[in-house]
Amino acid sequence: MSVAAGAPLGLLGGSFDPVHAGHLQLAADAQAALGLSQVRFLPAGQPWQKGSITPAAERVRMLALALQGRTNWQLDTREIERPGPSYTVESLQQFRDECGPQRPLVWILGFDQLRQLATWHRWQELIGLAHIAYARRAGSANVLDGAMSQYVQRHRATAEQLQQSACGRVVEFAMQAVDCSATQIRRWLAAGEQEQAARFLPEAVLAYIDEHRLYLRSHGK
Repeated sequence: MSVAAGAPLGLLGGSFDPVHAGHLQLAADAQAALGLSQVRFLPAGQPWQKGSITPAAERVRMLALALQGRTNWQLDTREIERPGPSYTVESLQQFRDECGPQRPLVWILGFDQLRQLATWHRWQELIGLAHIAYARRAGSANVLDGAMSQYVQRHRATAEQLQQSACGRVVEFAMQAVDCSATQIRRWLAAGEQEQAARFLPEAVLAYIDEHRLYLRSHGK
């Protein structure tokens, strides 16, 4: 899937098991704060740092339902289609090859992911392929260890600076707090607490979960 040169392109990866309000708020706030022309959602095929997850086809269908009617948000299934573990660096290299050397690419993260960034496969190559944009999570410690704090400070930039180069910057943006996680939603669904889960799931996604009887038994993160 080729991407024309132009304004910054946002990329949001994850297992999306299931996609929920926190994911959608993160994408919306990143797009507004950073001037992203589009956000691509990349469900992981085989998230190598997670245990058992819902089959890819189910997660893709839920994402497609959540993104219906949002013209500037698109589902991108390259990590599902690519064999082997889903490595962000490989996806970013594909996007860079498609976009060329000048278009800004922005990998969107929550703070918890940023804190674990140094455990990612070939993580030091990421900044040479894209910018990294992150939002802090309400209610969490929001503290980085020394090495990652130095990494962020070394590459820190503003949203305006992000739009002036193709990669190499780290930008923080504000996110409206959403007090949920996929882990908690799966627990609610497994326990039959549909009303709790419904507060954080798009209506079409909850209907799909009910129809296909997903998450009746909890599984790993």
